[in-house]
Amino acid sequence: MIVETTNYFARDGQAAQVLAQRRKATEIRKRLGLDPGRILVRIEGGGPDVCWQCSFASRQDYEADMSARSGSQAFADARKAMHLLLERFERHVYQTDD
Repeated sequence: MIVETTNYFARDGQAAQVLAQRRKATEIRKRLGLDPGRILVRIEGGGPDVCWQCSFASRQDYEADMSARSGSQAFADARKAMHLLLERFERHVYQTDD
């Protein structure tokens, strides 16, 4: 299994807008027929303001998902809008240790 995690560190005062933009990107994923994944919102401690996670059964499934995203102008526009709200962005891709 592959797990993708993206971390969104909002610019000062932009955390609510980052969450709203992540929700828009999730809706685009749904329209593309992709798994919407799961949005996580920080309620305490340090770290990113918003995280998004999605699991894929295989590397091939992950790559197909990435291909669908890269082929979508709507997703590209959502990504651009998100980066205007961010201080920092991270993407981490993991494989389960089965």
